[in-house]
Amino acid sequence: MSGEQAPPAGPDLGAGIDEATIPADRPLLGHADGEPVMLVRAGDEILAVGATCTHYGGPLAEGAIVGEEVRCPWHHACFSLRTGEALQAPALSPIPCYRVQRDGGRVRVTGKEERDPLAPTYPIALPPDAGTPATIVIVGAGAAGIAAAEMLRRCDYGGRITVVDDDPDAPYDRPNLSKDYLAGNAPEEWIPLRPAGVHAQHGITIVRARATRLDTTARRLELEGHEPLAYDALLLATGAEPVHLPIEGTELPHVHYLRSLADSRAIITAAGSAQHAVVIGASFIGLEVAASLRARGVAVDVVGPESVPLERVLGRELGAFVEALHREHGVTFHLGRKPSRIDGQGVALDDGTRLDADLVVIGVGVRPRLALAESAGLALDRGVVVDEYLATSAPGVYAAGDIARWPDPIAGDRIRVEHWVVAERMGQTAARNMLGARERFDRVPFFWSAHYDVSINYVGHAERVSRTRMDGDAAARDVTVRYEEDGEVRAVATIFRDAESLAAEIAMERRPERS
Repeated sequence: MSGEQAPPAGPDLGAGIDEATIPADRPLLGHADGEPVMLVRAGDEILAVGATCTHYGGPLAEGAIVGEEVRCPWHHACFSLRTGEALQAPALSPIPCYRVQRDGGRVRVTGKEERDPLAPTYPIALPPDAGTPATIVIVGAGAAGIAAAEMLRRCDYGGRITVVDDDPDAPYDRPNLSKDYLAGNAPEEWIPLRPAGVHAQHGITIVRARATRLDTTARRLELEGHEPLAYDALLLATGAEPVHLPIEGTELPHVHYLRSLADSRAIITAAGSAQHAVVIGASFIGLEVAASLRARGVAVDVVGPESVPLERVLGRELGAFVEALHREHGVTFHLGRKPSRIDGQGVALDDGTRLDADLVVIGVGVRPRLALAESAGLALDRGVVVDEYLATSAPGVYAAGDIARWPDPIAGDRIRVEHWVVAERMGQTAARNMLGARERFDRVPFFWSAHYDVSINYVGHAERVSRTRMDGDAAARDVTVRYEEDGEVRAVATIFRDAESLAAEIAMERRPERS
């Protein structure tokens, strides 16, 4: 590679363009001072914002315009076209805005405006009688917890914020741990969600300790090796933990689970000298690990009890495509099988097969971390039960992320979803509600999974699929799969059809049952 960057696309908006060239129904992509900028018509106005998503750099000009918002085609982040504000995770930082000068049918952009991502600029309408808690405690510095802490400051909350987490590296970009970072395509400096010291500068204190007991009557959180914390409002965002296999050998030093940054670092170190890895679990995380290890040149066997990987979520056709994709990259599958024992040289399967391995990664799912909620006497149902505002059964206590089971208006039932983007959006909604917003959480679930050069986007939630409809060809990396329950589309999976994925999300948001 030469290291040279491609010239910016489109016209030079700093020099000015003919106003008549700006479309009425889509953005016009150009550049100013060497940076991508897009112009969008909003009624009689013309708005100018940066054209690069602050999450992973997605091309916003290829996204969807919804009113005065733009949505990223890659992972569905949402920004205000008027202020640049990041309105919807996974983006946590705003895009820049530009001033627009109009003169004699010419349009020119000037005056780039950038803001502190945690500046108090998020629009929030509170009822007149909304009481503001003086002290808020958040348990968990993962997706939900840190998004909530930042949203509090963005909403101009001036009280005390304390985040409790015993992970010394949190907060960081957890989805990347099994994807580009593990594959060696993303340096570690990309993994922290914010530069060191940013949260402290905004008065967000992170306490590195394990929460041991929650007293909802006294409104006090007890910590291991630390003074108890009093709170006026508290958010439980304890996340999930890997399911551990009850077989011999899982404690051996070459056997790993993947949940934390430390786990990913350990696997990377092991992969440096490993010749042959066995991945136990044909789950999303298991297969992403397999792809990342293949990128590092490690031979990989995948063991799973199902006949088709990911069939329960993606259906047989798309699951078979994912399996074929991995086989094309040299992965060997042992489906319909379970491990019976691990030793220092390999893995024994339940049919007597023995697989050589100097590295074993177990990815057989996660379970919500409910011990704290259970000991506090909160209502539980395969998760922490919350209402539409993410409030638990205890006054002043909210829950978000992997542990929360909330009433979904489309499903017509309570659901619990273990997705990074969902957790971030829940944390942001919970933060606003702790301030008195009374905002119903009704976001459409979204996640993505990356396998080599193929990314699968999935919007919605379908637990009981009665019909699957496929449009396109997965093998050609061009497909949309719709999952129906009772004649209605509940979820949509796409490969390289970003516009359809966004359209599906928007359509689900507009359903009458969500209003």
